[in-house]
Amino acid sequence: MGMADPQFWVAVFQIIAIDIALGADNAVVIALACRNLPENKRNQGVFWGMVGAIGIRVLLVFFALQLLALPYLKIIGAFLLLWISVKLLLPEPATRESGSIVKGGAATLPSVIKTIIVADTVMSLDNVMGIAGAARDSLALVIFGLLFSVPIIVWGSKLVMKWIERFPVIVVVGAGLLGWIAGGLLTTDTISQEWVDTQAAYLHWLAPVSCSLLVIGIGKWLAARIHKSMGVSVDLLGKD
Repeated sequence: MGMADPQFWVAVFQIIAIDIALGADNAVVIALACRNLPENKRNQGVFWGMVGAIGIRVLLVFFALQLLALPYLKIIGAFLLLWISVKLLLPEPATRESGSIVKGGAATLPSVIKTIIVADTVMSLDNVMGIAGAARDSLALVIFGLLFSVPIIVWGSKLVMKWIERFPVIVVVGAGLLGWIAGGLLTTDTISQEWVDTQAAYLHWLAPVSCSLLVIGIGKWLAARIHKSMGVSVDLLGKD
């Protein structure tokens, strides 16, 4: 499939569309994970998160077919993503530094990168299949797809972080989006998809909606408890 072949350009546009959708998910994860890092480490978080995301995608391009055939893989991934989604809604614990209370002291670059890579691995299973399928066995198109996604992820994550500072509700919306993706994974696993398709097709929309609401509900409840305990801790520390 050469550049003179119309199918080549159809594949290019398909890959661009897939990259935009895939990059949006990655950008949200990176932005949510990096928002609690100190200002001077956020760019490092974005960079290494992007490197991890691209590296995972390269591996998945070559092993996606075999991986997607494994039973329970998507279900396990869905529960991992639900856990990560709730975790991203929680405030960082307050720590004491030089006699003052510093919020976000527990956010470290390695922990943020680990969160990004785990979440991206789970979310990329289906999307990578789309890139591999659109590329039609063309290594050049696969490489193009991977390279094209880099600016989308970097620019998108920085843009989302700026929006979060102005509109904190985006954190809740982003976590809900990840919960929605997790719900979709639950209904498309090798062992669940056929039954859902034939016996309970409504679960294809009910599961994502339920998981999204579950993430937001549990996340906000836990966050409220943490804020309450942090308030108590601050009062106690203030009396020292």
